[in-house]
Amino acid sequence: MTAQAGPNLSRAETWYAHQTAVVDEGAKIGEGSKIWHFSHVMPGVVIGKNCNLGQNVFVANGVILGDNVKVQNNVSIYEGVICEDDVFLGPSMVFTNVNNPRSAVNRKGEYLKTWVGKGATIGANATIVCGHNIGVYAFIGAGAVITKNVPAYALMVGNPARQLGWMSEYGERLHFDDKGEAVCPGTGIRYHLFNGIPKPSNTQTLKSS
Repeated sequence: MTAQAGPNLSRAETWYAHQTAVVDEGAKIGEGSKIWHFSHVMPGVVIGKNCNLGQNVFVANGVILGDNVKVQNNVSIYEGVICEDDVFLGPSMVFTNVNNPRSAVNRKGEYLKTWVGKGATIGANATIVCGHNIGVYAFIGAGAVITKNVPAYALMVGNPARQLGWMSEYGERLHFDDKGEAVCPGTGIRYHLFNGIPKPSNTQTLKSS
């Protein structure tokens, strides 16, 4: 299926693109996904179901987004980035894909991959230096600069980013007691530390946001 750019409303049977958006032929867009004003999705992109791409979003060839990924305004997602389901990319956050860019040097064959795990949040104006993994349900604070791998459920802040604590799957701060147990204040779900990483200790359903 092919979306059209230009003055005519760009629409497909199962997904929507605003008339100012450009969706190149060959991109795969999942059911229920929406692409808003002045965004550009290149061929070879795979976008899952029920994703939302805000205004002025660029998605480069080869990028993969899972289901229910939310991309806020002014975000560029470069080749080498993979986001799993339920990832949140905050306004104007930045991905890179080359560690040592030079205008006069072609390094297209040197792109480093960045993997963002299920449920992770990357805050507004944060920068993710390429070649690192963001663990599931990690929470990257606004303006943080990630220069290393991030553990699952970790709360990261600052430049360079350091771990301040842990976050629940619901996006609430976890405070562990001497027994290595914590309760999410938003859901009541209990967490315990397993090999130094939080794990939910029951199967209660998260509240809808």
